[in-house]
Amino acid sequence: MTAPSTFGLSSEARNLHWLLTNLVEEVPGIQSVAVVSSDGLLLLSSDPGRNDAARQTMEAKPTGPRGSAADLATIVSGIGSLTIGAAKLMEFGGVKHTMVAMDEGSLFVMSISDGSLLGVHGSADCDMNVVAYHMALFVGRAGHVLTPELRTELRKSLESETAGSSR
Repeated sequence: MTAPSTFGLSSEARNLHWLLTNLVEEVPGIQSVAVVSSDGLLLLSSDPGRNDAARQTMEAKPTGPRGSAADLATIVSGIGSLTIGAAKLMEFGGVKHTMVAMDEGSLFVMSISDGSLLGVHGSADCDMNVVAYHMALFVGRAGHVLTPELRTELRKSLESETAGSSR
């Protein structure tokens, strides 16, 4: 994992970066993580450098999204919207978490706060209970600090990082 630069960020933003890095490094089987705002924008990623690699792969053979943090954010946002809509139709209250088990891996989506979502892409052999537990810890620690101001700071940081890597 390539750690994003946290130079110039507030202590809350640095803490969220640390929590995300810790989640990926401590939980076996996690391949990538994305924190997405309520409007579907990527706020934090476990490996922002993967965006460039994914773009190069897509240009070489356009078989679909694979590996990009931006792609994970798009998927997490879509699944989040779908499950929120389903919960409203069923009148069962808010969505706490969603899990999609596939042959070659798993996708976990958990609500953080104000519509923000935590998405985790896990390998086929990850322990789903351990991943869900650590996601809940992350949400509990991050939820109260993910204010509109911090979301704006994280988004601007990610945009400047992406602009800097494309030069």
